[in-house]
Amino acid sequence: MEPLLQALADEFFEKVAEYTRLDEVARKAWRALLVQRDYQKGDLLVTQGQPTRSIFFVLRGLLLQYHISEDGEAIVKRFFLEHGFAASTSALLTDRESDFSIKALEPAIVWEYDFARFKELVRDHPAIAAFYVNYIERHWIVEKEPLEISFRNDDARRKYARFLESYPGLEKRLRQHEIAAFLGITPTQLSRIRAASR
Repeated sequence: MEPLLQALADEFFEKVAEYTRLDEVARKAWRALLVQRDYQKGDLLVTQGQPTRSIFFVLRGLLLQYHISEDGEAIVKRFFLEHGFAASTSALLTDRESDFSIKALEPAIVWEYDFARFKELVRDHPAIAAFYVNYIERHWIVEKEPLEISFRNDDARRKYARFLESYPGLEKRLRQHEIAAFLGITPTQLSRIRAASR
């Protein structure tokens, strides 16, 4: 393997090691699924209303997951930063069209891998199964539930403060309307909050 690809693979497996310890057989099996892709700013990795089969691991760049409502409003679900996994998970799990699009907000380099083939590895390799369970528990339950509660109960100022805590440094990489859509407020409201906090 050429040195750059090896370095990118090492970054991926360093992240995986935060959740489980892989044996060499499991590591090689998972590595065989990884396909390196480059995306330009504005490119769609997943398109709302279309099926999706892939999970993406962000090596470089920034991705945005969003939904366009029937009245044309953009609802931002989340941002995927470097060393994060990105996917339209409900579409993958139900084998249906995605309710969300995932777009590159910056030029991005990702590892892409097929979810169905990954699930085969989950069945065949206990260490990969442990990763899957640990990842779901940490991000879909432990982290997600408090955020859902706060986004229902907090006022706009507290939502903005929580955004700054959850995504340190990200504000500089985003446009005002992207942050506002994530917080569920208008850009004007966000301008007022920012002005008051200076």
